[in-house]
Amino acid sequence: MRASCFVLLGALVCATTLAQCQKAFPPEQVTIRSIVASGRLADLRWPNFSDQRVSADNFYKPSYQAAWIRKGAPTTQALAVIDVLQHADEEGLNAEDYDGPRWPDRIETLQTEHSSGDEARFDVALTVCAMRYVSDLRVGRVNPKHVNFGFDVGSKKLNLPQFLRDKLVNGEDVKGALAGIEPPFAGYKRTRATLLHYMGLARTDDGQPLPVPAKTVGAGDAYAGIPRLAHLLVMFGDLPASAAGAVDESVYKEPLVGALQNFQLRHGLPHDGRLNQETIDELNKPLSFRVEQLRLTLERWRWLPLTYAQPPIVVNLPEFFLRAYDAQRKLGLSMNVNVGAAYEHETPVFEDRMSYIVFRPYWDVPPSIQRNEIVPDIEADRDYIKDNNFEVVSADGKVVPGGAISDSVLQQIRSGRLRVRQKPGSSNALGLVKFIFPNVFSVYLHDTPQEKEMFAEARRDLSHGCIHVQEPDQLAAWVLRDKPEWTLERVQQAMHNGPDNARVNLTKPIPVLILYGTAVVEDDGEVFFYHDIYGHDATLEKALAKGYPYPR
Repeated sequence: MRASCFVLLGALVCATTLAQCQKAFPPEQVTIRSIVASGRLADLRWPNFSDQRVSADNFYKPSYQAAWIRKGAPTTQALAVIDVLQHADEEGLNAEDYDGPRWPDRIETLQTEHSSGDEARFDVALTVCAMRYVSDLRVGRVNPKHVNFGFDVGSKKLNLPQFLRDKLVNGEDVKGALAGIEPPFAGYKRTRATLLHYMGLARTDDGQPLPVPAKTVGAGDAYAGIPRLAHLLVMFGDLPASAAGAVDESVYKEPLVGALQNFQLRHGLPHDGRLNQETIDELNKPLSFRVEQLRLTLERWRWLPLTYAQPPIVVNLPEFFLRAYDAQRKLGLSMNVNVGAAYEHETPVFEDRMSYIVFRPYWDVPPSIQRNEIVPDIEADRDYIKDNNFEVVSADGKVVPGGAISDSVLQQIRSGRLRVRQKPGSSNALGLVKFIFPNVFSVYLHDTPQEKEMFAEARRDLSHGCIHVQEPDQLAAWVLRDKPEWTLERVQQAMHNGPDNARVNLTKPIPVLILYGTAVVEDDGEVFFYHDIYGHDATLEKALAKGYPYPR
């Protein structure tokens, strides 16, 4: 009985509120208020706008009057916003998400005899789509934390009701206002321009695959697919169009060999100029696949901070490459890196700040490596610790006397009561210098004692999760460049002949960004595509395919 009373009371309150609303507002405004309160509009491609309901409500309060319609027709600003939404694909977004194909019919409805309900639905639809577009362009569609990327976009979010009112509904330059919220990076603009180029290629190329030869094709070999190969290499920019006329259509030789080497270099392949299965697979990738790589890369650009207190150091994991920037946002230093091995030791994607470096460091073996690798090695050889420059340390930092490992000590190592660390020196797993940006992942940049030839490999996901740098002395001198006494020569001296475990604090912390982009467009416009080594592209693509509301 009590429950029934509550139900009846609630119905009475709702009826009273609706009646009051109908008396206070004209029908169009009542409809707008009702739609917004429900957080759902069936007319939309993605009807559920519960994630934007509060913003939409604040936008329309207190009058719930149509914002985009005057005298039954869309305003100039409304038409400008709609034009942007219809071309959202050019930003690497999806015009379908903002009802791009639906706007012509809606406008046509307003141009003929229509109801106040038609105007209300049009207005709310444009408000929701505009809010979605502004948010997506500003901070991305998917919250990076949802896909386990360590970036916080919260501080970048705009006050959507205020932005729409000030910059769009009452704005004098709608398209300029929307362009102004894009990521302010030259790399973003280059990537977007490349996306437009590849979208054009996808519309015009027939997608004919290259024939797969019985064996690898080398210089001087016959190959039936030469005309198609030449066409692809011209289309991709690896072979000048002026050189295409010099191509022998039956024998694979110059200038095709040199052009293919450039293609291989741009796609993270061994650039030997040989037409093998791996290279043919990359040549035969649908252009739609490349378009998607560029779109996903643009999405990740939107996750980045807009400004940095200091010029950042950036590592792009699929590229196996590090870039350090100066105060003018110009590239100051770059080098190859090795990153965490796929499937087992993936390097996380996040941002933090480098605060110090350590010359001739100890390597404190992580618990997982100690448990899964060091313990089995000791079980196989009780002299393993001594012979490999390790030592055993207690919880309070005391070194356990060396020699063969006893059963008692092994048991304590196995249980974690004792830990293992490697002494400084040229054989230390961290090499002769490490770069520390304290983070929850215990990941950092460091030197490596392994042969430097490993940095010439095309694919370099080889580490346990940290990042090996090819030129550690150059990087150390770069991060200490505001300390005149720390010349490259002094850095090299500290690495090879200085005291062990010597810490040098940076004057100012340097932002470090560990990124993941499988498409990179260089300053000269040349585009490089890389393998999705950790499957992050596939994960993000899957999240985006679910549609609104995207994970926030």
